[in-house]
Amino acid sequence: MNRIILNETSYHGAGAVKEITSELARRGLKRPIVFSDPALVELGVAKKVTALLDAAKVKYALFSDIKPNPTIQNVKAGVKAFKAAKADVIIALGGGSSMDTAKAVGIIITNPKFADVRSLEGCAPTKRPCAPIFAVPTTAGTAAEVTINYVITDVEKKRKFVCVDPHDIPVAAFVDPDMMSSMPKSLTAFTGMDALTHAIEGYITKAACPMTDMMHLEAIRLISLNLRDAVANKPSGREGMALGQYIAGMGFSNVGLGVDHAMAHGLSALYDMPHGKACAILLPTAMKFNAQATGGKYRAIAAAMGVKGVEKMTLAAARKAAIAAVEKLAADVGIPKDLKGVLKKEDVQFLAESAYADACRPGNPRDCDVKQIAALYRKLM
Repeated sequence: MNRIILNETSYHGAGAVKEITSELARRGLKRPIVFSDPALVELGVAKKVTALLDAAKVKYALFSDIKPNPTIQNVKAGVKAFKAAKADVIIALGGGSSMDTAKAVGIIITNPKFADVRSLEGCAPTKRPCAPIFAVPTTAGTAAEVTINYVITDVEKKRKFVCVDPHDIPVAAFVDPDMMSSMPKSLTAFTGMDALTHAIEGYITKAACPMTDMMHLEAIRLISLNLRDAVANKPSGREGMALGQYIAGMGFSNVGLGVDHAMAHGLSALYDMPHGKACAILLPTAMKFNAQATGGKYRAIAAAMGVKGVEKMTLAAARKAAIAAVEKLAADVGIPKDLKGVLKKEDVQFLAESAYADACRPGNPRDCDVKQIAALYRKLM
């Protein structure tokens, strides 16, 4: 049996954010608090949404104490801000950081027994849906607007922890490529490769099913076709990536991920590395490790990425072709090939143990232990 959970409502395409005020009215929500990171506020991106609220004479509060890898303290501050504003809905504007913070805050608001943020790790037994969240992505990668997952950084313990909770999914998503046009090239590349990692890991994970396979293959096709143009800030590329990353989220949220994400979480927490960059660097290495455990799926990945003649290749050749296509796309959008100058030898064991304990690791198609994960890290040094 497979369980599929998606948004109640989602709007797609240029101008989708204009539906925020009508959706607020339809749901009878009157006191929004906008969660966004300081950079988006400073750059004026947040104003694209707050201006709509102003025009509709909707009173709102703004909370921007959110770091790129949101922390326990960010969540606690967000809970205080929500209560102070007497809010009834969160408009989460930004990338995964804003949305992950909003999910944790929303869950604590309606499930106060989980005020200890660490208690949310894993599959916490919450009882009530979180405070309503309207998700407005400004990056094409995390798909947090359609997933039941979020990730919080524990600064004290130098680790990230994954939370999986059907109660945290946003009630509405506004996937507007125009909101993504201000992303710099590097962030577009990192988040785009994160989306590709979602699609590939979701496609080969142990829990994969025919419905999510369909989603993941289409996501791989769209991302491969549009990421280069998105990095060049072409409207068609932005629109294709907005859709591709969302479809990837529809899939992996319901079947999980694998060792790539488990390893990436540690790199982000320890070195403050952008999550998408970590996933992208790790992806070819993780794919090589998993190849023998994926049956013929790498052939389908290669075909979705536009590799010609893959149907006539041997299985071994098709697997190599899929990995080579990923490496070529990563190189074309400026992803580093390794972790030289970042990863320290003395950190490998800690990172490997953290990755093994990560909630994403059990879904990996090939079982792995701490020693094997440490070896994967070392290959990238």
